[in-house]
Amino acid sequence: MAMTISGIVIVLGTIYCLIKRYETRLVLFCAGLLMSIVGGNPSAALNAFSHAMLKTKLFEAIIAVMGFAMVMKYTECDKHLINLLIKPLHKARIFLIPATVLIVFFINVSITSSAGCSVAVGSILIPLLIASGVNPAIAGAAIYAGTYGAMFNPGYPQVSIIVNVAKSNPVAVVANHFYPLLMCGIIGAASLWIIAILRHEDKGYVPEKSLMQDAQDFHVNFIYAMVPLIPIVILILGNMHIIKIFNNISISHAMIIGVFCAFFVTRKNPQKISKEFWAGAGNSFGSVFGIIICALVFVSGLKTMGLIQQLIVIMTQKPAIAKISAAVGPFILGVMSGSGDAAAVAFNSAVTIHAAQFGIAPMNMGSVVAISGALGRSMSPVAGGMIICATLAGVSPMETAKRNAIGMILAMIFLMVAMLFFS
Repeated sequence: MAMTISGIVIVLGTIYCLIKRYETRLVLFCAGLLMSIVGGNPSAALNAFSHAMLKTKLFEAIIAVMGFAMVMKYTECDKHLINLLIKPLHKARIFLIPATVLIVFFINVSITSSAGCSVAVGSILIPLLIASGVNPAIAGAAIYAGTYGAMFNPGYPQVSIIVNVAKSNPVAVVANHFYPLLMCGIIGAASLWIIAILRHEDKGYVPEKSLMQDAQDFHVNFIYAMVPLIPIVILILGNMHIIKIFNNISISHAMIIGVFCAFFVTRKNPQKISKEFWAGAGNSFGSVFGIIICALVFVSGLKTMGLIQQLIVIMTQKPAIAKISAAVGPFILGVMSGSGDAAAVAFNSAVTIHAAQFGIAPMNMGSVVAISGALGRSMSPVAGGMIICATLAGVSPMETAKRNAIGMILAMIFLMVAMLFFS
């Protein structure tokens, strides 16, 4: 009991420090190290630090995207795209925030990684939102609020787990949660929109002048403006199997192709392009990956003190509250750990297999668990994708996370009621 209380106190202290905007990496690393020491395994934090360095796939995507973003800035292709779209964005400003959330929601169907989707889409849409006057924190939140649309994809690993538990097939599972999941996306988009309006963050923000100029002073080159979109088009066409040659192209490879396209289109100095790309790659390690590393150290501290394991045990040993715990449990785990997948796999493997004993359809329970975990992750300040979106927007992860909180909570409650109580 003393260990649990100590862990809760440290977590609350961490949240307080993040809200007060103390240096994010310092807060997360020190909190994780402190919990590991109190939990009796100081090396756990250091091992988590080392393990984070091995996340080559995520690191590869991040450095490539940040390098690509720097090349777009040097070649001014980003400026051409923003000035091309700024007038239509101003005309559609009232619907800009919810439209962005839903666009990402459906792009995530093909780019199923929340972090990968955040990197690929956020690098394009976040500057556009900011240029149109949207507050940076809302811009970052709008991207990550749509990164659970992957549950629409029949090939998504979480869907496969539900298939095994429910003894069904992928298409049937997706069809079963299609409308509740769609409503969750709409609730999240509408909630963020309302929050932005109430906080007066939906318009009026003055962006960096280097990105946006008056149309009278800037001549838009349409070909230049299309270059920033090349990587995302390649990824979508490949992941949706529309163009076979793009099927196996990774995020980093798509970004490199975009860099070469920028050179051929703008004919800028190739030496300078190379320097800008690697400058962006280097900056990404400290500004983005550094926070992700420290977030993983924090999560290792939670595990060392047994907080996550205790939460799982409470959920699995209380069948009388199975309907509520199936939604709330994975949701809380997603918020705490920054991973919706970990929470969903643990719960579905231990509890959902017994769903029939609780009077619940296994398919319904499995979907609620998986989607709730993703909703919790979508408002977690320690989630990798959230950190990426916040960095691209130039704000603290806590600033973006708290703006998504109300929408994700409301979506989770709706999902639980719709699929477990009235289904």
